[in-house]
Amino acid sequence: MIIRRIWNASTEINLNLIWQMRRAFSVSSQSAVDLASKDAELRVFIVAGEVSGDTIGSRVMSSLTKLSPLPVRFAGVGGKMMCNQGFNSLFPMEDIAVMGIWELLPYLNQFRVRLKQTIEAALSFRPHIVLTVDSKGFSFRFLKHLRATCVQQGMVSPLHFHYVSPSFWAWKGGEARLKGLLQFVDHVLCILPFEAEVCRSNGLAATFVGHPTLEDISDFQGKDATERRYRIQGNAEAFLTDYGISSGSPVISLLPGSRLQEVTRMFPIFSRTLQQLKGSFPDVVTAVHVAPNQHVEDYISKAVCKWPSSVVLVPGGSHQMKYNSFSASSVALCTSGTVAMEMQLARLPCVVAYRAHLLTELFIRYKAIIPYISLPNILLDSAVIPEALFQDCTPSKLASLLKDLIVDDNLREKQIIAAEKVFELLRPPEMNISCSIQGGMSVPLSDCTPSMVAANAMLYSRGKLE
Repeated sequence: MIIRRIWNASTEINLNLIWQMRRAFSVSSQSAVDLASKDAELRVFIVAGEVSGDTIGSRVMSSLTKLSPLPVRFAGVGGKMMCNQGFNSLFPMEDIAVMGIWELLPYLNQFRVRLKQTIEAALSFRPHIVLTVDSKGFSFRFLKHLRATCVQQGMVSPLHFHYVSPSFWAWKGGEARLKGLLQFVDHVLCILPFEAEVCRSNGLAATFVGHPTLEDISDFQGKDATERRYRIQGNAEAFLTDYGISSGSPVISLLPGSRLQEVTRMFPIFSRTLQQLKGSFPDVVTAVHVAPNQHVEDYISKAVCKWPSSVVLVPGGSHQMKYNSFSASSVALCTSGTVAMEMQLARLPCVVAYRAHLLTELFIRYKAIIPYISLPNILLDSAVIPEALFQDCTPSKLASLLKDLIVDDNLREKQIIAAEKVFELLRPPEMNISCSIQGGMSVPLSDCTPSMVAANAMLYSRGKLE
C-alpha cells in the first residue's frame, strides 16, 4: 500500500477515462515519420535504466540515425554507450538501476523524484517517439504517467515503444497482465520469437526483432559468423599477453553483474568460491568483468584488494577485450542476466548464480512457473547450464560446479553444442522489410541487426488501436 501511494504521485488516474480519451487524442493512426515530417526533424526520447539497456539504446540510436529520412534528435536517460552517440543523459542512469521488490524500498523517494523529472523532461522535449528499454519497474510507470498527463492536458501523445517484452511467460497470470499495457504502450519490440505472437493475440502491437546479443557479432572485429553459426572467437593470446598471464595458468571469467546492489550481494560469494577452488587450481587467474557503472567500478576496485587469487580487471564497454577474455578462459561464473547469452556466443561453458533479498526470493518461488532462470535453459527446457539459485547459491556449491566443468570435457561440450540450437531459435525469420536507408533501398531482414529491425518498426509502424 505504501509503495502504491508513493508511485501514484499526487493524482489518481481513471484508467477507463484514459482509455476512452486516448482514442480521441492518440496518434496511433500515424507513423512516427508522418508525425515528424511537419517539424522537419524526428525527436526521440529514450529511457534506459541498466547497462544492457544502455547498449541496446545506443544501437537503436545509431540505427534510427541511419534509417530515418529526417534528422533525428535525442533526449532522455542513458549511460556511457548512449552518451557516445552524442546523448546527454538527464541524470546518471545508475539512479534508477535497481532490481527487485524489497530491494527497491530504500530508493523509493529517489525513484519518485527521478520519475517526475523524466516526465517533465519528456513533455518539454515534445517527442514523436518515446522508447523505454527493459527496466519495466521504472519504464512502465513513466509511460503510464506520461500518457495520462498528455490526456489530461489535451496534448497529442507521442508513440510509445517498449524494447524487451516483460517476461509474461515466466509468471503466474503473466499473459493476462499484457492487456494492461494497452493503456500506455503502443508497440512492443520483442527479443524472443514466441513473444510477439502472444502480444498480438492480446491486442498489443509487437515485432520480433531478434536477441540483442546477436548484434555483438557485427560489432566485433575478427568475428566468426560463417554459415549463420552465431559465434565470436576472440584473441586469447592477445588477452594473455596484455595482462601478463602465463599460458599455462587456467583463467576463470567472473561476471558479478551490472547493478551495484547485485554486485555487492554476489561478489563476496564469488570471492569465497575462488578461495575454495584455489586448492585444486593453485595457479588460477580470475578475470573480473567490471560493468561501466561508476559505483560498481569503485566497489570492485576496493574489493579485489583482498582477493584470494591472482586477478585482472576487465573494463566494460569494449567488445573486443571482453571476448578476448572469454576465449582465454576455461569457464565462467556469472550472475544471471544477459551474460549467459554472451557465454553462448563465445562458446564458453559457464555456471549461473543468483541471490536476492529473502522476501524477493520467496516471491519468485511462489510466482514463477518455469524452473530455470538463464535464457538458454529456458529456451531448451533443459538444465544445460548449471544454475545455483537462492539458498543453493553457496561457495561450496559453485566451486563444485566449476570444478566439474573445468575437468569434464563432456560437460563442456554439452554447453557448446547447445549454443548452436539456442541461436537457431533466436535469429529473426528469413523475410524482407522495407528499410528506407537514405534512398529507399530494401534490406533483407536476414541482413538486418536487431536494432535495425527495431528502428524500422519505430519509424514506420502505426501502433494502431484494435
